[in-house]
Amino acid sequence: MRNLYVSVLLFLLAPAYFYAQTIKGQVLDNQGLGIPGTIIVATTSNTSTEADFDGNFEIKAKEGEMLKISMLGFTAATVKATAAFMKVTLNESDDTLLKDVVIIGYGSRKKIDNTTSISSIKAEEITKVKVLNASQAIQGKAAGVQVIASDVPGSSPSVVIRGLGTALGGRTPLYVVDGMPTDNISNINTNDITSYEILKDASALAIYGTRAANGVIIITTKQGKGEKLSVEFEHFTGFRNTLKKVKMAGSNKYAHYSNAALQNTTFSQDQPVNTDWFDEITRTGIYNQNNVSLLGSSENIKYFFSVGNYEEKGILNGLDYARTTFRNNNEFKISKKLKLTQNLSFTSAKSAPKPLSAFTTAYKQSPIVPVRFETGQYGVSFVGANGFASTSGSSFNNVGNPVAQLDFFNEQQRSITLQGGLKLDYEVSKALKFTSQFNGEYYTWKNYNFEDRKNIWLAADPTRVPEAYPATDFNNVLTRGREQYFNWNFMNYVTYNKKFNDIHDLEVTAGMEASVKGNREKLTIARKNVNPNENYWGLAGVENAANVISYQDEMFNQNRLASYFGRFQYKLMDKYLFTGTLRRDGSSNFAKDYRWGTFPAVGLGWVVSKEDFMANVSTINVLKLRGGWGKLGNQSVPLNRQSFTSGLDTYLGGSILNPGTSITSQIDPSLSWEITQETSFGLDIEMLDNRLKGTFDIYDKTTTNVILNTKPYITSGIDKASPAHVGEVSNKGLELSVRWDDKITEDLSYWVGGNYSYNKNKLNGLKDIQLSATTGGDLANGQYTKILDNTSVGKALGSFYMYEYAGFDPADGKMLYYTANGQKVTQNDLAETDKKYVGSILPTSNFGLSVGLAYKNWDFSVDGYGTAGSKVYNGKKAQRFAGENVEDALASNFWTPNNPGGTTVGPFNQVPVASTYYLESGDFFRINNITLGYKLNFDNKIVSACRFYVNVINPFIFQKFSGFSPELNGDGNPYGSQGIELDAYPTTRSFVIGANIKF
Repeated sequence: MRNLYVSVLLFLLAPAYFYAQTIKGQVLDNQGLGIPGTIIVATTSNTSTEADFDGNFEIKAKEGEMLKISMLGFTAATVKATAAFMKVTLNESDDTLLKDVVIIGYGSRKKIDNTTSISSIKAEEITKVKVLNASQAIQGKAAGVQVIASDVPGSSPSVVIRGLGTALGGRTPLYVVDGMPTDNISNINTNDITSYEILKDASALAIYGTRAANGVIIITTKQGKGEKLSVEFEHFTGFRNTLKKVKMAGSNKYAHYSNAALQNTTFSQDQPVNTDWFDEITRTGIYNQNNVSLLGSSENIKYFFSVGNYEEKGILNGLDYARTTFRNNNEFKISKKLKLTQNLSFTSAKSAPKPLSAFTTAYKQSPIVPVRFETGQYGVSFVGANGFASTSGSSFNNVGNPVAQLDFFNEQQRSITLQGGLKLDYEVSKALKFTSQFNGEYYTWKNYNFEDRKNIWLAADPTRVPEAYPATDFNNVLTRGREQYFNWNFMNYVTYNKKFNDIHDLEVTAGMEASVKGNREKLTIARKNVNPNENYWGLAGVENAANVISYQDEMFNQNRLASYFGRFQYKLMDKYLFTGTLRRDGSSNFAKDYRWGTFPAVGLGWVVSKEDFMANVSTINVLKLRGGWGKLGNQSVPLNRQSFTSGLDTYLGGSILNPGTSITSQIDPSLSWEITQETSFGLDIEMLDNRLKGTFDIYDKTTTNVILNTKPYITSGIDKASPAHVGEVSNKGLELSVRWDDKITEDLSYWVGGNYSYNKNKLNGLKDIQLSATTGGDLANGQYTKILDNTSVGKALGSFYMYEYAGFDPADGKMLYYTANGQKVTQNDLAETDKKYVGSILPTSNFGLSVGLAYKNWDFSVDGYGTAGSKVYNGKKAQRFAGENVEDALASNFWTPNNPGGTTVGPFNQVPVASTYYLESGDFFRINNITLGYKLNFDNKIVSACRFYVNVINPFIFQKFSGFSPELNGDGNPYGSQGIELDAYPTTRSFVIGANIKF
């Protein structure tokens, strides 16, 4: 009987057993990426499983049975099991901190579990602003990140993260693109970017060791997604003009001012010519871009292809730029445990640069000079007996013709950048994954510059004739250059991720890395008297050195970096967080005994909102406290260079001549990287049903061994400066970001967001040593505006150093200046010791604002950005010799004996000293972008959606600076031309119209 009961029971249970089968599928997010760790439960069979690293799962269930799929940070879904391979997409929940994942270097982490300060910028925020470089698009979107942009076609902005920590070393953050460390991202199409992460604090940065002191920006490009092929096409066209012009004196005002300065009537008060030189050298800039991308996926392959073409004609006549990009990213699932990812990008760029000094020339040249005389010759600054500009007469300034300057400048540049890599992921077990990745970067550049010396000589003076051209001079000079390098990076690491007893969550990453910056080869050759026809500009037929006037072949040393790194991340009960990081780097840049350094970091976090005492606090959805400490390095620093002086011939002991060589510099064998230590604390919060989100951070960052140039001891007989670890720089600051998102109705939603950051930069101190003064901010008139020496302690880096203006003498209209003891004197009575520090180019505050709304298919947004606390120098105004034009405000009501009540200084034809008269506030607030878009959805099988949009970029600016733009990147060097408006490209206003079509 017992056997009968067992048989009946087995018969009744057989359907559940025999009809169950293995259901396979993958769980994806809205971006088409797999969601690891997702829980899948078969509601009838009562079986369950967990998705692997790629979101793939297998479960025993019946076809048609309901599967419940859930994951923290996503809205749970219930679907029917099918025999075919299932793809289930989970929608993200409203809890931003719970759903977001940030890239942290050699891995990723849920934002709620992260203990570090990372700003993550969404792809749509980057592509919304139609600019060439992605870093320019993030301006104002991340607290603690200053982006100093330039509208020069093809240029790269300067990015400063949490202040400037080095005076003479490299200031550029490390970019990591799909795992490849690189110096810039000018070769990347912004449409190809899927995430842009800015690692800001030392706890996050220490995993990158000696390259992390200036911050790290991690960029991930797009991968394939979806179940079928998708095609996306975008085209936009933009028109650009100058955002702000400077009103110059017209010809009659110029004549009146110059006659007063000269105290005679050299110029007629009734001029027949009134040239607006700025208008003569500029045009309406036009730029356009076309992008095509194809993406999709199948069970074992994800693929992404894109092609982009960008072309721009700058506002400066003849300044053109073009770039073509190609990207191919593929992911191959070789087996259940093995995955291969391949990425490849190709970028070809070409440009026809023009000298930006043409803007300064246009500012300074007199309006009485025509662009061309009636003879067809270029206008020059000669004045005839009638007081008008003439082809003969006396020269009244040394300013050239800016139109001729552009016409005679003939340069072309070409470059190719190739980046690519292979990444292999192997799932050793559900908890352990091994990753091996190799990346390479190849760059080649070439240019030519044709200098038509004879015709330039003729154009400078209409009285000259070809026959008078000196026979010993070259008719022309052709300079050609080439440059190339190959860099590579190879890393291997393992990631162990395991949860124990439902309360212990552990992740450990450990690995090694080798990076090589290859030999940079540079070749420059200059030839004389070539055929003016560019078809004959090759080197073929050049058999003797007599035709080559310059030959320079350079090879820069290879730089190698070997690294070992590890990171330990632990979460207890989903609310107590700990992160420990350790990296050890060895760099070939430094001497054998000083190549290796260790860079540790720790981070702590507390998810307060998960504590029991917060259970009834309904207004706060998420509250997390975090803090950390870390040690970073900057290996891009000045290196020892031994210099010699030869030809020191002398007679010793008679008539025998003894040639000699002397060492003229000393080296410091202990020279190594600059080291930065930072302590930071932060808070993340979401409130009011996740509508209000905010982040607050404070930090204290100190670089204790800044490399500066020191003076040798007098008794050493050495006269060259030597770099040494002698300085200390501090950056202390705070950051605040807030955003409010809300819905008024189902069709109408809006958001308001903003961020603010404050940073106090200071040269804290020096060792007991005398610095060799570093002067900068040269005005090319015998004046400099910046200095770095022992007196700079206590001042911000990049501080201006000059005389303080004290108004003008009402008795004679002459400019007065304060001496060190407070007296007012003219510039002839000033001494070098009367100079003082008068502010820095580094702003103390940066802030951004973003507002927007969406109504049905319409979207509208406005972004703004500003800075406060910086100074900028009006260099074009200060670079004066004699006879140049002046601004209209200066020429309108100036002091003269007949007008003693004039509001501006008396006219002068003297080179002015660098002073606060030309130093102005760099504070500004600019509307960076206004976007209006409309999206059409289609039900047909060809076109799925089409969005039309209009952008206005930089439509308005509120500034105190009287020049073109207070945002002055210059050469990017705080002790160079940064912060000085001289030979600077004006900020532009753009109007863009475009469309994005998805198939």
